[in-house]
Amino acid sequence: MEDDVNDAELSVRALRKRGLANRLRVVEDGAEALDFLLRDGRWADRDERPPRVVLLDLKLPKMNGLEVLRALRSNERTRKIPVVIVTSSREDPDVQAAYDLGANGYVVKPVDFEAFAEVMTSVGLYWALVNEPPR
Repeated sequence: MEDDVNDAELSVRALRKRGLANRLRVVEDGAEALDFLLRDGRWADRDERPPRVVLLDLKLPKMNGLEVLRALRSNERTRKIPVVIVTSSREDPDVQAAYDLGANGYVVKPVDFEAFAEVMTSVGLYWALVNEPPR
């Protein structure tokens, strides 16, 4: 869930390069993210399994990432979906709030394109191939 089109595009390209983006979904704001994950609104008929991981930006329009995370953790259907915060914020209150709300990880986006692509690839590889999701 990423509001910056450039960051979203870079993330998708990095993950596709490693074959990890075949079922990747990108949404533009927190409200749509929540609709997608809870299968509400235009996503009500979505017939897919829950995502293996949600990569969530904090600075989303309409509903920020912490609000999305709080809603996910309070819903029985989405409580166990791994959520990794991927953001530009290194602010300690943001980090603490994310973990207090149940984030599974917190990654600060590097400014450099190559470093950003490498970080996204590493995050994608871990959550898609290494981590064993809850059932």
